Amino acid sequence: MLEIAIEADEEWDSSSSWNELARGAAEAAIAESAFPQLATSERPVEISVRLSSDEDVRALNAKWRGKDKPTNVLSFPMLDRSHLFVANVAEPELLLGDIVVARGVCEAEAAEKGVSLEEHATHLLVHGTLHLLGYDHHDDAEAADMEAREVRALHRLGIANPYEVAA
Repeated sequence: MLEIAIEADEEWDSSSSWNELARGAAEAAIAESAFPQLATSERPVEISVRLSSDEDVRALNAKWRGKDKPTNVLSFPMLDRSHLFVANVAEPELLLGDIVVARGVCEAEAAEKGVSLEEHATHLLVHGTLHLLGYDHHDDAEAADMEAREVRALHRLGIANPYEVAA
C-alpha cells in the first residue's frame, strides 16, 4: 500500500491536485522500477513529498550536496537498495524517503520546455522517486537506464518524452 505524505508551501497553487499528481508519478515510477511490488504491497510504503521554495531547496542543496544554489528536485533516500528486495515481508512501514521540488526552478524549466507546471512537476516527481529506489545518473549507462525508466513512467501518465521535447 503506497502512501504519499505531501506538504506544499503557499507559493504552490492550491487549485492543482498535488496529492493525485504525486501519487500518479510515484506509482508510475515504481511500476517501471525493479520493485513494482512496492505499489501493491500489503506493507505500507511511504514517500514524503515537499513542494517548496527555491530558497529552501537552495539551503538543502548547500547543506547536503555542498552546492549553494537551488535545483529542480532533491531526493533523500532512507533505505539501502537491498531493503527494497524484501519489501513484501510483514514488517512495519517502509519509508522510502523524501522528495523536495523547488517551485521557481520547476516553473522556469516548464516555461522553457513549453509544458505546464503540473506536467514538469510530474516529471520531477518520477525522477525523484526513481532516486529513492536506488537509480542514479552518475555515468552514461546509469543515466540511460534511468532516463528510459522515466520516459516509460511518463508514458503511463500520458506525458510525452521530455527529452525529445527538449532536443
